[in-house]
Amino acid sequence: MRAIKPFAAFTIGLMLLGGTALSANEAGAWRAGVHYALLPKPQAPTVAKGKVEVSEVFWYGCGHCYALDPVLEDWKSKKAPYIEFARVPVIWGPQHQQHAKLFYTLQALGKPELHAKVFDAIHREHQPLSDRDELKAREMHFAFLSSHGVTREQFDASYDSMMVTANVRRAAMLTQNYQVDSVPMIFINGKYSTGLTEAGGPKQLLSLINDLAAREKNP
Repeated sequence: MRAIKPFAAFTIGLMLLGGTALSANEAGAWRAGVHYALLPKPQAPTVAKGKVEVSEVFWYGCGHCYALDPVLEDWKSKKAPYIEFARVPVIWGPQHQQHAKLFYTLQALGKPELHAKVFDAIHREHQPLSDRDELKAREMHFAFLSSHGVTREQFDASYDSMMVTANVRRAAMLTQNYQVDSVPMIFINGKYSTGLTEAGGPKQLLSLINDLAAREKNP
């Protein structure tokens, strides 16, 4: 159910949005090492005191990330107010870095609503939005954004901004610090990691996120 880092060995069944089994918490059996992992090197959360940080590490080219995205969007509208949710683009190589730069450019432009449209462009319209040539990738990104009303001046100012550069560097650092070898992955307060396979499906994943976040809120 994940996009795999090149050369990583990982085999799973196709069960993405189906499944009717009870979630593990309904059975009273969330287990470390089965449904979630404790990070060997916890990362300090960046949210305010009293908040719990939940991060999704994703890649625009990942079909499973694409399928999970609307599920997470719906959860965002219902989650507990103490949960701070953020997406972090994985960076394994040049293609991932190009997609990460596009993701953070959307934020710099103040157009987060285009996030889902990037997924659509790649998976429905078969636009890779990446290229071995960095200049070609840049022009693909501009063509995509210009079709949504972004001018060349706005694009260049955001794409080349220090904020976007810093965010891409931070995403690369988090990819390394979290030892991300597949996506989508969910991290709770820099302490726990989990995903669709471990949790047992989308419904169970959301339940597990909520439970681990509540545990962090009330240790």
